[in-house]
Amino acid sequence: MATSPTQRSLKKMRADGYTCQVVERWCHFSKRRIDLYACIDIVCIRSDTNGIIGLQTTSASNLSARRKKALDLDALKIFLEAGNTFLLHGWRKGGPRGKVKKWICREEQIKLTDLP
Repeated sequence: MATSPTQRSLKKMRADGYTCQVVERWCHFSKRRIDLYACIDIVCIRSDTNGIIGLQTTSASNLSARRKKALDLDALKIFLEAGNTFLLHGWRKGGPRGKVKKWICREEQIKLTDLP
């Protein structure tokens, strides 16, 4: 059964004890997905963590394009200045040759110091 990057990130974050909510929505009129602040697919909270985690999830091959887009957004700067965290998840299949491949997540965090 195929799973989306969103489903894989939800599973990963929930396994780490986070309460998560998908905030990306489908716009029927434009036939495209719309992210919260143009870069967040999922928000995650946990009682022992200050602020909200905003998460952009995608394929590993698309990770750099998502990072570049997020870095150019004024809303991301405000989100981070408010004490929140922004993470990128890039998913790919990998593992030893000849073995069943597993999903591998490359996680990156964008901090205020990363912004132009």
